Amino acid sequence: MNLKKLIRNVPDFPKKGIVFRDIMPLIGNAQALRYVVDAMFVHYFGKRVDKVVSAEARGFIFGPALAYHLGAGFAAVRKPGKLPYKSKQITYALEYGTDTLAMHEDAIKKGEHVLLVDDLLATGGTMAASAQLCASMGAKIVGMCFVIELSFLHGREKLKPYDIFSLVHYDSE
Repeated sequence: MNLKKLIRNVPDFPKKGIVFRDIMPLIGNAQALRYVVDAMFVHYFGKRVDKVVSAEARGFIFGPALAYHLGAGFAAVRKPGKLPYKSKQITYALEYGTDTLAMHEDAIKKGEHVLLVDDLLATGGTMAASAQLCASMGAKIVGMCFVIELSFLHGREKLKPYDIFSLVHYDSE
């Protein structure tokens, strides 16, 4: 299936010079949505996955569906202040400044095998921070799974030595 045909390119969003890869047409197509979740499932089938972890917001589209198929639980990574229970946080560097992610402190049990899922791999900062947060809670990272990878931003380099699986690659903007 040619998923690129279902990913809308939105120039100059959220700011001038950036081409936003909009997955809404893809997830609006029943066959494409099923294809994406099934492809992720097939890649991780047979591997021990106790929890699937996704960051808000678009990671939430794929994470719970994949967790269901893998027979795993789901845990959410969110912005600070969005979780109602005690949480652990991690602050990480961005190109210009910092950002913070949070997860309920009991979302992952020590020794659980965790698969991290998101819609897009760009620079790798959010996923690297999510992995550090999970590892600090005692998780073993099984891999990292994406619908889209912007290869030209070299985010994969930040995520070594993890198993990284992406369905669609863009080698240039």
